[in-house]
Amino acid sequence: MKKVKYTNHAKLKFKILKSHGFIIDHKQVDETLLDPDKVIQQSRGRLIAQKRITDIHVLRVVYREENNTIIVITFYPGRKERYEN
Repeated sequence: MKKVKYTNHAKLKFKILKSHGFIIDHKQVDETLLDPDKVIQQSRGRLIAQKRITDIHVLRVVYREENNTIIVITFYPGRKERYEN
């Protein structure tokens, strides 16, 4: 497995979501990166890995790859009806 690094913003995102009552842990982010339901190509070499985490929500992880490292830029939960077809 590639090494995973989190930007300062991504590290802060765990606390931000928790303060809103939505707890996401590193394991969920790693599982989304390792076994996503889908990956969406974005501009500037960024990708979004998406995985269903509840009956209502998906977790979306925005990242880029540098050398043999995955750099997590941010992540956020979203309603599955918005992001799943």
